[in-house]
Amino acid sequence: MGKAWYRTPEYAAWRGMINRCEVKGINDFHLYGGRGICVCPEWRKNFHAFLRDVGPKPTPRHTLDRFPDQNGNYEPGNVRWATWTEQQHNRRNNINAERNGETKNLKEWARILGLSYFTLHWRWKQGWRNGRLFAVPKGGNTR
Repeated sequence: MGKAWYRTPEYAAWRGMINRCEVKGINDFHLYGGRGICVCPEWRKNFHAFLRDVGPKPTPRHTLDRFPDQNGNYEPGNVRWATWTEQQHNRRNNINAERNGETKNLKEWARILGLSYFTLHWRWKQGWRNGRLFAVPKGGNTR
């Protein structure tokens, strides 16, 4: 990168990541640093190491996301550039369910299977798991 690397969206994302984890006065600190989430030491001290590991931002709509462990630290193997939709599927309050060895959240399963999210959520809260959670009754009623 040229001399103006500090003006890039990647640099802004890197600074924001550090601030969320270290600056107690910012609005979202309690969701990051306040919960013990930190930036790995190499990235913390070296923007170019961060950029090397995460790569350039694919589009202006992408933002940093801790994935696959949304409760994990900002570190190699747990950070990606993600769209808003991808980030919504990676929230702590999502309910994840497994079907045929594949794990997705209930909203994703509802979309894929053509079921109502509210039906899946109700079933989950009732303790339905495995095949019963995703079953579609013969009459078409999904509850």
